[in-house]
Amino acid sequence: MPLPFALDHINLWLLADGNGWTQIDCGYGDVATRTLWATHFAETFAGRHSLRIIATHYHPDHLGNAAWLTKRFDCPLIMPQAEFLTAHAVAGEHSGYHLAAFIELFRAHGLSSEHAAALEARGNQYRRGVPELPRVYQRLMPGADISIGDTHWRIFNGYGHSPEHAALYCQSLRVCISGDMLLPKISTNISVGPVEPDADPLARFLASLSSFAQLPPETLILPSHGLPFVGAAMRVEELRAHHSARLTELEAAAGSSVTAAEMVPVLFRRKLDVQQRFFAMGEAIAHLNHLWRVGRMTRTAKSDGTFRFAGARPLQ
Repeated sequence: MPLPFALDHINLWLLADGNGWTQIDCGYGDVATRTLWATHFAETFAGRHSLRIIATHYHPDHLGNAAWLTKRFDCPLIMPQAEFLTAHAVAGEHSGYHLAAFIELFRAHGLSSEHAAALEARGNQYRRGVPELPRVYQRLMPGADISIGDTHWRIFNGYGHSPEHAALYCQSLRVCISGDMLLPKISTNISVGPVEPDADPLARFLASLSSFAQLPPETLILPSHGLPFVGAAMRVEELRAHHSARLTELEAAAGSSVTAAEMVPVLFRRKLDVQQRFFAMGEAIAHLNHLWRVGRMTRTAKSDGTFRFAGARPLQ
């Protein structure tokens, strides 16, 4: 399905389930996506309906059409509790989840007035991609086993990209639906948000990768973006090496005192639009927080309210 971003598509999955389908993720909630859904209803679904919809996490490209689809098929939405509650908090702009809180956090990490104004003018993008949210759901528990047709799938959760991201693994098929946690070409976004400003989501993400590294080498990985692939353990090592290199680059570039905003060009060597800068700021803070948490950098709150980071040890 198409996405109105630089990352221009999302993969959605239909699993044969008796006389219907179990559907994984929903696509972005816009007219273009729903028009394509109508084509799939007539052709791909082959006269069968979705019996249930599993959402891997709350992001709009995964949850955007959940209310619309569950109403159409009169079927349940199944997802992790933290993801369901976060979706409602972001959509409802509850305390700590509204745009102003993100701007306040980013300003404290050096975002310029110009870029802050651009983010403010952008408004609540989540509601554009998720125009309506289901009011009820069925909770998807970590480690749960789900029967889909004649196959059994185990749920394992990942952290860092979202609060409680769910991936699905079928041992008999040697297939893993990895969502956004394991992508073939890019690293998923790992960001710090205003409700947990001192968090280390990068550590959580790197720890979560161990579940994928332990999959049998012939496992077919079905990612949310990019082509399916095999070799999960190799991809995990690539991602670990990637983040290790970025952390070293940040250390080398930091000098005596830097803000996260000043480090964005180190992590992202291209011109960023407003959407991309939003994610880039969260990711820069995440990497600097990790360096601070593991003792490789110090963090100081200055009198002007900004946080500045500096190297805590000489580089080897």
